[in-house]
Amino acid sequence: MELSNRDAWAVAHGLVLGTIFLLAFAGGLAGLWSFAWRLVTPEGIRERMRRLIVGTWGMATVSWAAVITGTYIVYPWYRATPPEGADLADYPRSFLLADPSLDLWHKFAFEWKEHIAFLAPILATTVAVMVTYYGPRLADKPLVRYALMAMFAVAFASAGIASVFGALVTKNAPV
Repeated sequence: MELSNRDAWAVAHGLVLGTIFLLAFAGGLAGLWSFAWRLVTPEGIRERMRRLIVGTWGMATVSWAAVITGTYIVYPWYRATPPEGADLADYPRSFLLADPSLDLWHKFAFEWKEHIAFLAPILATTVAVMVTYYGPRLADKPLVRYALMAMFAVAFASAGIASVFGALVTKNAPV
């Protein structure tokens, strides 16, 4: 099996970076949930704090990398305007819009995907900043932890929706 340059970037964007983000969500959520004095010793809080800071910043970084590679590397190939008489199969957006049975994949799925995808890194970065700001005090603030878990969940959901729409659009019109 051979991957073209476009295929390799699409795999890096969607499968590698997207999968790392979606899988890391479970670790971040579990870390926030169990970060309480009643569950851990003071030494355990310090150890978990380091892991939580590294993990949340890692997730934020990976989500930004996924959105940036999608927006500035893969997306221009998707949206490229075909020259007159070109085969539309090589121009995914134009291919989808040219067929009334497929145009909804662009008009709804891809347009929604490109906007909702930005929620994931914004919320993941917010969680990372808040974890860093509160540090060990986060163990004493269950409501803040619950709010951060909710932000994490919305980031996960937005990344999941963007992933599903991206995969479905790519299935109908590959980059």
